[in-house]
Amino acid sequence: MVIGLTVVSLGTSSPELGVSLQAALAGDDGLAIGNVIGSSIFNLTFLLGIGAVVTPLLVKQRLVRIDVPILIGLVAVLWVMSLDGRIDRLEGLLLLAGGAAYSILVVRAEAAESPEVRAEYDRALQEAGGRSLVPLGRAALLVVLGLAGLIAGGRWMLEGAAQTARDLGVDELIIGLTVVAIGTGLPEVAATALAAIRREPDLAVGNAIGSSIYNVLIILGVCAAAAPGGLRVGASALWFDLPVLWMAALLCVPVFLWGGRITRPEGVLLLIFYFGYLGVLSWTARMQSALTSASPVLFAFLLPPVGLLAALAIEAARRPRAK
Repeated sequence: MVIGLTVVSLGTSSPELGVSLQAALAGDDGLAIGNVIGSSIFNLTFLLGIGAVVTPLLVKQRLVRIDVPILIGLVAVLWVMSLDGRIDRLEGLLLLAGGAAYSILVVRAEAAESPEVRAEYDRALQEAGGRSLVPLGRAALLVVLGLAGLIAGGRWMLEGAAQTARDLGVDELIIGLTVVAIGTGLPEVAATALAAIRREPDLAVGNAIGSSIYNVLIILGVCAAAAPGGLRVGASALWFDLPVLWMAALLCVPVFLWGGRITRPEGVLLLIFYFGYLGVLSWTARMQSALTSASPVLFAFLLPPVGLLAALAIEAARRPRAK
């Protein structure tokens, strides 16, 4: 699980890093920010929704439950950082420091897991032969080839996304939140779906939550620290997309902290939330760049999830707690 929440989460988030970093260095801040926010919303709603539809996700590990409040707090901190319209280099370095602290927390929390959970992973490790037997030279070559492909693929996606935004006459942030976020989120889809099919719900949930946390801490931190003047945060991201991300994280609270599982109906609701978000983005695409404060559209979109959150809280509180 430590590998799943760190190495795997970072690995499946590497396309976001490649695209967002190149966008930030090229001055396309909207694409960089949109990719990070959009990918995180995608992880928390579409990924978990698909995983739960495949099989109900029973979350046994305490670490995953710790991650949800961490993510909620991170989004709030990110929103405060963005109030001045920019995430500067110092704030980027602070996010990177937070990423290091989170990784340490993951490693230390592993020792506190229940005997049942530790036995589950011991069995899986034995079935896998104990450890990877890939020679070091081959592993290093794969890393180099993967990095080269990531750089080239990121450049192609960046060029295509920017041209798409120009052709459609919409803000690059919208393309980053949708086309780019979904494209770079495909590795998380593969990892989460495979974990759900193999009846390993902890890994499915851990990858979705861990990738979202690393998106904010590592990817956004690297981009803000590397960009010459930091990252500009548009009013649309501040007053629409970040609140939606925060609500997506809040929707996990009753499920993870009180219920301990994501049922199929809850998975369907998460999918409805995501496709509803895409619909609102498409409907308001041309007015997004003109936002200067919270939009009535935002309140109209978030009102049903608030009611859903209250219903989930009541239902999860009455549900027997997962062991």
